Amino acid sequence: MNLLDVHRITAAYGHVQVLFGVDLSVGEAEVVALMGRNGMGKTTTIRCICRMLAVASGEITFAGHRLGRLRPHLAARLGIGLVPEGRRIFPNLTVLENLAVAARGEAWKVPDIFDFFPALEAREGQMGATLSGGEQQMLAIGRALMTSPRLLVLDEATEGLAPVVRAQIWQAVQRLKAGGLSILLIDKSLTEMRAVMDRAVILERGQTVWQGTPGDITADVAERYLGV
Repeated sequence: MNLLDVHRITAAYGHVQVLFGVDLSVGEAEVVALMGRNGMGKTTTIRCICRMLAVASGEITFAGHRLGRLRPHLAARLGIGLVPEGRRIFPNLTVLENLAVAARGEAWKVPDIFDFFPALEAREGQMGATLSGGEQQMLAIGRALMTSPRLLVLDEATEGLAPVVRAQIWQAVQRLKAGGLSILLIDKSLTEMRAVMDRAVILERGQTVWQGTPGDITADVAERYLGV
């Protein structure tokens, strides 16, 4: 049985329908890339999975639970850890406080986060607002891990970062994959995603139009659906 199953979901912002039938799944210890051009519904799908946007039809099941209209904090308690687009750390809390406020369960502790991101340990008493963009992204990932998730959702985790920081983030994703964590990720770099993903799901105009392995993503598929 899959950890996450999304079946034919539709969703709208007000009267504007955005999703028209999205299907995807994530198995235990599997990394799935959610792909597509800008504006095709990737972040909206993530918002539905994390219960920040109501699903008009279809069904989302996580760890055997039908999410239905579950509130976001209850979905998080089931084990969905979100690293949102734009980071959204607590700017007026220190690094340590940002991590401590999210702590739940025994799987992840502050020393584990500092092991993944040593730069954060050197900034543990520093306010979130004073961190660099890369450090804020590391903190956002660390905060999500502190919830001891069964599924980590990464929405554009490397966007706008310097190459050296991007490399550190991808190395962390590799380590998380090696540790058996299930991951659903969105990113623009097909090259870097190929190195970590087990499968890809491509959206086009709010619908799932293609699914397959990294090796199945031919130049024709990339040109048709990804614009690369």
